[in-house]
Amino acid sequence: MKKSSQNSKIEVSIVVVNYNTGDFLKKCVESIVKSTNNLRNPVCEIIIVDNASNDQSANFKGSFKLIKNADNPGFSRANNQAIKISQGNYILLLNPDTEIKGGTVSKLLQFAKIHKNAGVVVPKLLNSDGTVQDSVMPLPTLYRAISEFWFNKKIYSRYVPRVVLPTVIESAIMAAFLITPQTLQKVGLLDERYFMYFEDLDYCRRVKKTDLEVYYLPTALVIHHQGVSGKSVAGEQWRRLIPGSKIYHGLFGHWLINFVIWMSQKLK
Repeated sequence: MKKSSQNSKIEVSIVVVNYNTGDFLKKCVESIVKSTNNLRNPVCEIIIVDNASNDQSANFKGSFKLIKNADNPGFSRANNQAIKISQGNYILLLNPDTEIKGGTVSKLLQFAKIHKNAGVVVPKLLNSDGTVQDSVMPLPTLYRAISEFWFNKKIYSRYVPRVVLPTVIESAIMAAFLITPQTLQKVGLLDERYFMYFEDLDYCRRVKKTDLEVYYLPTALVIHHQGVSGKSVAGEQWRRLIPGSKIYHGLFGHWLINFVIWMSQKLK
């Protein structure tokens, strides 16, 4: 678990885990710099963890720390590598295929400071064409799977909160994910058993088990060119999704939920 950095001059450490994302990583870093220019200096540090990319996507100059892994240890472990060396009080996890809109970092930080029960704060995500992206999720359970896939009640899949004010949610994807100091103390690091997928659900579930909340802040905006890093390993996605589900749900729960989904497809 990361030690408290309450006396650090750096307010937020922005962590980006990269794997073969082409020009997206550079655009992401440029958007971070633009979004944080209006904040007092030194308020922000950028830490990039490159998981053995072979496309040279992390080979450019910039004001960031770079951790270059010899192999791909997975999304959770790579984030933890950066968190362990970070100096900021807050941690903002960003996907490399994101672009931060102006003022977003400041909005996330201000909200987290005011709301002492904020464990995680996430922005509204936008697709490349500017439409709003489904990025918020109810924590998946067998009951919710049955309700959605057998009885057509939309309580299992991703959605967009129809709100204009900040609201408490159950979980969100980790494309842009602000973790507060109190969460680092009470919840700790990401679970490294998750190579890729389900680590976001797991972390939010752990936050909800404390006295902290996960907040959705619709005035903070981040463009997410969805799945660029994931598409680079498209052939391995399903193989990695199943182990994460087994860890999150347990082996029996995993097979029950998959049976529910399989039956719903057979009955259509």
